[in-house]
Amino acid sequence: MKKYIITSLLLGIFFSKAQTSDSLKTNNKVTFSAYAELFYTYDFNEPSNHLRQNFLYSYNRHNELNLNLGLVKAAYQSENLRANFALMAGTYAQDNMAAEQEALRYVNEANIGIKISKNKNLWIDAGIMPSHIGWESAIGKDNINLTRSFAAENSPYFETGAKISYTSDNGKWFVSGLVLNGWQRIAKPEGNQSISFGHQLTYKPNEKITLNSSSFIGNDKSKEEKKMRYFHDLYGSFQLTEKFSTVLGFDIGAEQKLKGSEQYNIWYSPNILMKYQLDNKWALAGRLEYYNDKNGVIINTKTPNGFQTYGYSLNVDYAILKNVVFRTEARGFTSKDAIFVKNDELKQGNFFITTSLAAWF
Repeated sequence: MKKYIITSLLLGIFFSKAQTSDSLKTNNKVTFSAYAELFYTYDFNEPSNHLRQNFLYSYNRHNELNLNLGLVKAAYQSENLRANFALMAGTYAQDNMAAEQEALRYVNEANIGIKISKNKNLWIDAGIMPSHIGWESAIGKDNINLTRSFAAENSPYFETGAKISYTSDNGKWFVSGLVLNGWQRIAKPEGNQSISFGHQLTYKPNEKITLNSSSFIGNDKSKEEKKMRYFHDLYGSFQLTEKFSTVLGFDIGAEQKLKGSEQYNIWYSPNILMKYQLDNKWALAGRLEYYNDKNGVIINTKTPNGFQTYGYSLNVDYAILKNVVFRTEARGFTSKDAIFVKNDELKQGNFFITTSLAAWF
């Protein structure tokens, strides 16, 4: 009970400070912000315990109104120092942080950065940070689609470690190298003595195109069960017209079958995301995706063909206010094996409708 009281007090402090300033800034360096996203999902497979697929970590409740993510954040920025601290609550935090120590499950961000060059945009940051991998984040309003893709849900949303990063003077190039605790980890698993590594390279030739390459190399298991994992995320974001935009993404990973083995299990996921902005209020978006993990490295179905699943979705967005958006999405899955439970039977398909109401300050 004590931890909940402390967390509530911290949230109250953040909200009260945010609401006392029209600009949400104090001393021109500290910024306070908040984000909240309510959701309702109806899964036509009707799981009796209201918990949906175990490979989904966002909007993962059936037939109940719930909080996907509530977030309060304080950010400090000066010429040579930056820092972020954010607390969170909701089903996303509950499901995505289940492997972490209890005291850390409410921490969304906690990092500090120091500029190490007088003339160049060169920084070292350390702490709990948003993941350098992927084209989708945990903040729903920032994504083309309402729900997250297979690729996003089954790669890191956050990471803990240190990174050195450089942004070119013209802003077109960003490059970073990372040393990490593991694959979406705050604390390392018991018995794990490995250090993981990553990189990110982003190129923005103009305001309409972003190209990104990110990687992860490391072992996320104990010393006795050590299996090296190699993962690469590649995507391009394109503003094709004033109203139409698209993201093309491809993730691929390989992990040793056994400790010391020269044989690897492979998984991969291609994605196409599209958005059409009808006007300043209405938008349409869709996604086509495929996730192949037949050996169960990331999603273990314990079936002959593993997780080989197509996904498709269509969502309609309505901006009620400039900082409030209501979204509705219809989404379906079709799998090679019967892996979805309905009325105590296994089915090859799953269809569900999700709505959300998000607000930010």
